[in-house]
This record gives sequence, structure tokens and C-alpha cells, in this order.
Amino acid sequence: MNVLMISDVYFPRVNGVSTSIQTFRRELAALGHEVDLIAPAYPVRYAEDSHTSRVASRFVPFDPEDRMMKPRQVRALIPSLRDRRYDLVHIQTPFVAHYLGIEIADTLGLPRVETYHTFFEEYLFHYVPVLPKSLLRALSRRFSRTQCNRMNALIVPSSAMRDKLAGYGVQAPMHVIPTGIPMAEFSAGNGDEFRMRHGIEKSRPMLLFVGRVAFEKNIDFLLRALEQALADVPDLLLTIAGEGP
Repeated sequence: MNVLMISDVYFPRVNGVSTSIQTFRRELAALGHEVDLIAPAYPVRYAEDSHTSRVASRFVPFDPEDRMMKPRQVRALIPSLRDRRYDLVHIQTPFVAHYLGIEIADTLGLPRVETYHTFFEEYLFHYVPVLPKSLLRALSRRFSRTQCNRMNALIVPSSAMRDKLAGYGVQAPMHVIPTGIPMAEFSAGNGDEFRMRHGIEKSRPMLLFVGRVAFEKNIDFLLRALEQALADVPDLLLTIAGEGP
């Protein structure tokens, strides 16, 4: 099967969507499928492969980490995409890539699927604090419902996400496919060395969060839980590893 993915984000931009795309591309290729990706170009160069097409992009106001693909540059790829004889278009993000992905799929006469990665209603108010939470929640649900119902199928990373979207009124078929963790990439980890480097006793119990340090990761919940856990395990240590806005 030949799959065309399109996304508003990809490496060198580090986040969960980039990691998910990379993981699925690797695993699909290992199963004998060909997966091409259209993604924005970034000012920082990144080691590319022959199956990734970088599209000229522009700066996104108030979001220096991300880029916005130029639609005209994406449309210019369509004649060459037709020759690839894809079986489907897989959209990864709900912004420019969503609408261009639909346009490409319709032009090439292909089915379109989308992965719904993020609970937008859970954190949108952190980034748009001037509007009431109730209004932002209603807008995000309507936005997601409209976009999802334009798909032939949806991929969601959890049953909780599936149930949430069903509650929004999403009627497109949904398939729960969690993003896996390539355990081999972490086989060289050395817990004892980490503890020694940071002056942590070998017997001290630890909790670990690894991810972007951002509102939507709900790290404040971990801090509240830690406060209660310390009542039972006084020397418990929470380690937060990651970068973010």
C-alpha cells in the first residue's frame, strides 16, 4: 500500500505528533508499505529521507516553534503526487494540512483518514485566556466535529479519545491505534548512572515524567498527586524531563 501523509509539524520540531508520525512511518515501512510525508520546512536543517517533501513555510505569530506551510507550494506537488498512485491520504493535524489533505484526496480521488492527536478543549483556554472557557470549549468541540465528520475514517490513540469524540457527535468510523514506544531506543539507559550523576540515592523511590513541559500535559495534576503520595512515601522524588514553552 502507498500512503501519503501530510502534517503541519514534523522534526526538527519536537512534539508528540512528530514522534507518532515517525513511529508509524517506521513500522508501516517494516510491514512493506511505502509512506511519503509532506511537512513544512524549518529554518533549522534536518537529516531528510527520500520519502519526505519539505514545503516552504512562514512564521506563525505568537508560536515561534511552529511553521505554516504555504498552500500554493503544496498544490504545486499534486501533478507529481498523481504519478505515485497512492491508496489513501493520511492527515495528521487539523490546521493547514487538514484542508490541503482533503483537497489532495479529492483531486486524486482517494479516501482520506485523519489521526486525532489532541484534546484541544482541555487546554485551549491557556493559550486564548481572553475568551470564556465555556465558549472556547463549545468552539473546539464544533471545530473537531466538523473536521472529523469529513473523514472516511479516524485514528485515535485511546478509547477515551474515541468516546470523547463520539460525545461531540463525530460519526466517522474510529479506530483505536495507540502510538507504540520503540523500546530498543532506550536499551542503553543506565538508571544507576543517572542517580549517581544527580546525587540521588540508589534506594530512593522515583517517579518520572518525560514530555513537553506545556499546559496541555497537565503536569500540575502530577504535582497535586505528589503532595498526597508524599504522605505515604515521604522520600518520593518526582523527576520532570523535557522542554517546552
